[in-house]
Amino acid sequence: MGKAGTKGVARAERERQIVDIAGRVFAEHGYAGTSLTAVAAQAGISKPLIYSYFGSKEGLFAACLSTAGEVLVEVIERTAGLGLVGQQRAVVTLDQFFAALEPRPWMWRVFRDPTMPAAPEITERHARYARRMHAVGAEGVRELLHLAGNDDPLDSSAMTAAWVNVFDALVNWWIDHPGESRASMTARTVRLSAAVFGPMESDPLADQPG
Repeated sequence: MGKAGTKGVARAERERQIVDIAGRVFAEHGYAGTSLTAVAAQAGISKPLIYSYFGSKEGLFAACLSTAGEVLVEVIERTAGLGLVGQQRAVVTLDQFFAALEPRPWMWRVFRDPTMPAAPEITERHARYARRMHAVGAEGVRELLHLAGNDDPLDSSAMTAAWVNVFDALVNWWIDHPGESRASMTARTVRLSAAVFGPMESDPLADQPG
């Protein structure tokens, strides 16, 4: 992506450009290891401009977190509305997650940054997005278990914990292997799912965006 300091660029567009560049820097170094000097240099702008737009390093991180959270939650909630269950829902959800992250993998790193500041605004914002994502995952697990004749809430809780960890592990693995495309990772997800649960009766990706 180009520099964000081009004259004549509308403020909203320039803010988006700065967030995209800052997100990559935060993803590489973590919040704790990132300086606004580094972000300004990457963006081709001055530190005072960052302060005028975002107020502080925390404010800039909060903007990156909001961008990431909105995109990732939208993917989770949209795929949940497709009415798929079990393996099909898992594969489509991961595929659409990979699609959203492929052009901007920094979003996942920012969302999972263990060094993010403990400022109340950031903590609450992150928790709100995480709750929405977890709620959709838990709903999917309940539907799957119900179809198997199991409505035990503790079983559902345990399976949700397992699913969340598998989901996170697969996304983390993919982010750690930048040479892997969305298509190759989705194909790997299908193979792994088939190895564990057996092949799916139909292709859940047939009607999904390319």
